[in-house]
Parts: sequence; C-alpha cells; structure tokens
Amino acid sequence: MNDVIKAAVEALGTKVAGGIDGTAKFVIEGEGSIVIDADGARAGDDETDVTLTASAETFEGMMNGDVNPTMAFMSGKLKIDGSMSAAMKLASVLA
Repeated sequence: MNDVIKAAVEALGTKVAGGIDGTAKFVIEGEGSIVIDADGARAGDDETDVTLTASAETFEGMMNGDVNPTMAFMSGKLKIDGSMSAAMKLASVLA
C-alpha cells in the first residue's frame, strides 16, 4: 500500500469511525482505491454501492475541508458512479 492510500485510509477512518450505512469506494487517480463500509475504511477495490473518483489533490482537499464535495462534483473534479443517494450520505459524513 502506497503512502497516499495509507494516509487516505487513516483520514477516512477518522471521518467514518463506526462505519457507514451501505458501501462506497474512493478511487484516487493514479494511486489506488479505498473501500468504506460498516467496518470503516480500508484499502481495496471491492464492488460498492457508489464509486467516487478524484485526483489526489481533490481528495486531500475534501479530507481537510478545503474542497466541498458537492462543488467538486459540480465542477467535474469529483466523478460519481452508482447510487447518488449513497454519495450524498457520504458527503454529509465528510463535511
């Protein structure tokens, strides 16, 4: 597991402590992916309810609060594939 994914798992693990309802995957372009489910966050590429794809810079901005997930989606910096309702629930957890 590379350093970017390791840091992302730690950041997401803190934000989604206790897990989430459903499953989601963050794909960080050029780095790898993180799965979030009822168990928390971990590196992985499992099939999920929703997949969110962003650059490492956009992902980092969402984690530290500099980038609003909704604005990132609206500007094309965040791509969503799958359940939009699951993505909206996740965005509220990340905010």
